[in-house]
Amino acid sequence: MRRAIFGGTFDPIHRAHLVVAREAADAFALDQVLFVPAANPPHKEAGTPYEHRYKMVELACKEDSRFSPSRMEEKSRKSYSIYTIERVKAIDGVTGDVFFLIGADAFAEIQTWFRWQDVVREVEFIVVTRPGHTYLSPPEARVHRLDTVALPVSSSEIRAALARGETPVELPQAVLEYIRANGLYTR
Repeated sequence: MRRAIFGGTFDPIHRAHLVVAREAADAFALDQVLFVPAANPPHKEAGTPYEHRYKMVELACKEDSRFSPSRMEEKSRKSYSIYTIERVKAIDGVTGDVFFLIGADAFAEIQTWFRWQDVVREVEFIVVTRPGHTYLSPPEARVHRLDTVALPVSSSEIRAALARGETPVELPQAVLEYIRANGLYTR
């Protein structure tokens, strides 16, 4: 089975996340894209409680049969990528390819990550970038570029729009309905 890990705070998940996952699944013949919301991300703060972020991911994943929500990082310890990679490999018994779907901006900081050398050794990266953009990678990293259209969408802008009472078009309908039903992002 060819699978990719796609982690993030997903606060909230939006259409750009889904487009990138779909393009990666198509381009690299992925059987599964695991969407892994970080419960306790080491590099940024997740403002919305984990359970809400997980439920939004679960709803969004219904758009493509290759998408699967995962609770691998729901525990209280820091959500380090290497732990998730090790769990995925343990589930598979190291059969099949494991890819790590990541934006070029995050990949540019890979050498600051906890146990980054192990991360680089354990997975192949699918680095999402815009055509013409470059980044440096550690020499031992196995990297595949996924040039995608620039999708000017950010979760922080979506949260701000929701707080103003707007309806961001970048949200899948089921996610928007969940947000409204649970009073999220109203400030």
